[in-house]
Amino acid sequence: MNRADFVEGLRGGSAVALASAPFGALFGALAVENGMSLSEAAFMSATVYAGASQMVGIELFGHNVHAWLIVLSILAVNFRHVLYSAALARYIGHFTPVQKFFTFFLLVDPQFAEAVKRGESGRQLTFAWYFGFAIIIYIPWVLISVAGGMLGGFIGDPKAIGLDILLPAYFLGIVLGFRKRDNFLPVALVSAVASVLAYRYVGSPWHVSLGAAVGILLAAVLPLPPQEADLEADALKSEVHEV
Repeated sequence: MNRADFVEGLRGGSAVALASAPFGALFGALAVENGMSLSEAAFMSATVYAGASQMVGIELFGHNVHAWLIVLSILAVNFRHVLYSAALARYIGHFTPVQKFFTFFLLVDPQFAEAVKRGESGRQLTFAWYFGFAIIIYIPWVLISVAGGMLGGFIGDPKAIGLDILLPAYFLGIVLGFRKRDNFLPVALVSAVASVLAYRYVGSPWHVSLGAAVGILLAAVLPLPPQEADLEADALKSEVHEV
């Protein structure tokens, strides 16, 4: 791996690691509070590696919900990763199968956002950069989950000190990072409204995927700007010519 790209990835991911630390600690505390051991909490962080899904999972575990419903709920929360993977495919065609496995396993929201930005800027998305960005988030996430489980009694209610606003604010920042893209405003607005309505009438966690699905449908039917339409046409012609 290219050392310079790896170090650049580490630097970029360190900010995300710091921002996600409170939520890793909160997960560990809630996991132990709901009857999980430290090793089980660490195992869940290391294998599921998805903060929102882990929170949903331990909440349902605590209410003795059927296993199939827990799996379905986590799938609903994580369905957006299917879309993330499809969007990244064009930038990682040169990765080996093993590299692609780690790419998709370590794929989280900020990882996706930064990877797409790098690809769209014309810079090559190297595995060294991607892995460096991911590993500096992944390892602290697992370790801080354990620390949160050990020190859960000292964390208390995150809402009392305003920690509950950090994650929504962080994700809002990720979304706004794409604000210069064509059709951003109507797609973001419709997706947000659909998500709120789904939360009101369907409930959590389905509002996440339903809001995203409505936004995707709108993006699919909206016309492309002339320059992008020309690029799509050229790409199609190239594919036809190759065939």
